[in-house]
Order: sequence, then C-alpha cells, then structure tokens
Amino acid sequence: MPNCGRIVRMAARGLSHQEIADRLAISPRTLASHLYKVFPRLGIGSRRELDRASQELGDHT
Repeated sequence: MPNCGRIVRMAARGLSHQEIADRLAISPRTLASHLYKVFPRLGIGSRRELDRASQELGDHT
C-alpha cells in the first residue's frame, strides 16, 4: 500500500481528504480506499479513532 504510513499520519493530524490527496498527488477516492483498507488493520472504524490509535502507536506528530 503506497504512502500508507504518510496517509495515516496526515489523517491523524486532521488534514482533510482533499489536502492529503493534493500533497500526495493522488485522487481523494484513492486516498479513501487506502484509509478503508488500513482502518481494520489498526482496529478502528473512523478517522476520529485514528488519532487515538496513532498516539497509542507512538506515531503522533
């Protein structure tokens, strides 16, 4: 999954789908697909839970 770690970190910091997509030069739909695939791996179901999971993993910047 390309850029998965970067996507997760940016989403955890609160960047919008469009902001992340623009920074990574991918479509918002591709971004949503990446998040859809990574959420179950992290044991979460929403972007709201992403910040907490990121902090628990020690990856919050």
